[in-house]
Amino acid sequence: MNIKPTVAPNANKALWEKGDFTRIAAAMRESGEDLVKSLGVKKGMRVLDLGCGDGTTAIPLAQAGADVLGVDIARNLVAAGNARARTLGLSNIRFEEGDASDLAHLEDKRFDLVVSIFGAMFAPRPGDVAKEMVRVTRPGGRIVMGNWIPGDPTLVAQILRISSAYSPPPPEGFVSPMTWGSEETVRERFEAAGIPRANITCEKDTYVFNHPGPASEFLERFRSFYGPTMNAFEAATKSGKAEDLWRELDLLFNRQNQATTNNSTTIPASFMRVTVQIP
Repeated sequence: MNIKPTVAPNANKALWEKGDFTRIAAAMRESGEDLVKSLGVKKGMRVLDLGCGDGTTAIPLAQAGADVLGVDIARNLVAAGNARARTLGLSNIRFEEGDASDLAHLEDKRFDLVVSIFGAMFAPRPGDVAKEMVRVTRPGGRIVMGNWIPGDPTLVAQILRISSAYSPPPPEGFVSPMTWGSEETVRERFEAAGIPRANITCEKDTYVFNHPGPASEFLERFRSFYGPTMNAFEAATKSGKAEDLWRELDLLFNRQNQATTNNSTTIPASFMRVTVQIP
């Protein structure tokens, strides 16, 4: 009897399919729309959104008139994105499964614009991610990434820092997604992909989370639906430290909430906006 070798599951895929990121993305819609407005999208542009989730930027890109392909590792988010597109009557967008570090199914120089907002930064093999984004973008086109910044004092960088302190150590060879928030590292990766340093710009920008409820309720969504936080709480529960993790995160969320009422949440988070001009 022939026995097929066991293929190790894609841990990145399992992480993002574990929860329901649509419940977090609901708080990101307004900033996603604002970011798209800043991109100068024109009707008929061919756009790839990598790590698109359920379409926080992909949907506004299509509404602006672009022909959009959204690619995400998580099957549930791809299904959610296609459902949103159907509900909105958008025929110029589709979502499909794919890995940002291996886009072999996409031809060279296909897109005018490649966008990845807090998406491709989480993919394995970051060097391959940079090379693939460059490969599928046409000469004269652009790549725009939004990446969380390591050590930044604002929300998401701190969520990931705190969560990692309660989680098991990463596997050997793991490259932190936060390295995409280091300007020098970003420049090195795109230079290795053939882009002149002068064509790479990095600037600090702000994304805002808006939730129609108190900050502690918003944290509950992260505990229940955001893969990295879910893993941290599972590990903390096993070690008897779940209450400590909750207290640390709850203090973070409430301190950073800038809403003027007790029953709403508005939290800004800094990120690195990377723009790459393809020669």
